[in-house]
Amino acid sequence: MKVIDMHCDTMKAILDGREVDKNINLKHNNLSVDIEKMKQGDYMLQVFAAYTNMQEGDSLVNCLRTIDLFHNEIKANKEDIGIVLSYNDILKNIEQNKMSALLSIEEGACCKGDLGLLRNIYRLGVRMMTLTWNYENELGFPNEIIDEKLVLDRGLKNKGFEFIEEMENLGIIIDVSHLSDAGFYDILNNTKKPFVASHSNARNICGHRRNMTDDMIKKLSDRGGVMGLNFYSYFLNNNVASDDISKIEDMIKHVKHIKNIAGIEVIGLGSDFDGIDCKVEIENSSKMQILAEKMKKEGFTENEIEHIFYKNVLNLFKEIL
Repeated sequence: MKVIDMHCDTMKAILDGREVDKNINLKHNNLSVDIEKMKQGDYMLQVFAAYTNMQEGDSLVNCLRTIDLFHNEIKANKEDIGIVLSYNDILKNIEQNKMSALLSIEEGACCKGDLGLLRNIYRLGVRMMTLTWNYENELGFPNEIIDEKLVLDRGLKNKGFEFIEEMENLGIIIDVSHLSDAGFYDILNNTKKPFVASHSNARNICGHRRNMTDDMIKKLSDRGGVMGLNFYSYFLNNNVASDDISKIEDMIKHVKHIKNIAGIEVIGLGSDFDGIDCKVEIENSSKMQILAEKMKKEGFTENEIEHIFYKNVLNLFKEIL
């Protein structure tokens, strides 16, 4: 079963890891994602996020460092994986028996509210971006607690509206993961193309603020968008302790619920590998087929699993890229 995963933080993990081991790389490492593990997991495509934390220095500089690492690592492994700038690149990589790598940004603050910088990151290969991470920025508000208030009712700022218009013009996929509820509806009501929640689950099953309400999931589905199943234990189960493992049975509860309310076509994968700090029953990217096997046992058809594992996201990429 081929795999498309809409979100991992492996590039930032490699960059941070080089402070201890300068030889850590994408080919083989002790992280959740590397070339060898992805081959074992039958990956078609991995979306690699250039994640930045606004509290760790200049977001633009840190983002550019991660993008530089991404290009260097893909080049170093060009026999196994190729960059995706358009949908045709995915098809070419398949023909050449290669996996694909799509570059995203997690934290729109790296653009500093400047449309010129947005256009430049597109030129550097970025094809997906979240408007926020966990902090307010020039574009809008996250689903995060700010000044002791859960921010659900503050959405996009004026710059945010300018950005989503230009992102649609350029062909950068809008990613609503981390964005406030109000921001989700601002995007829904001011865009025309499908968009994604690259690594978000169902709030009805697990009440974490990072997850999506049933209405949001339905609206995303109606637009032709896709949400990626996040493997983080705190987004899967309301009753987890700090040392609890992320369980496949909880993942399947989310998938069943989302299917029931919005259909199979809205569901994809967004593991958040190398960005989550819990143990995971699916230990790393080499173990992804375990999820497919468990889903079969839970009554999902081969066709449904194919759509969740890669077809839904592939169809969205075909439309936007």
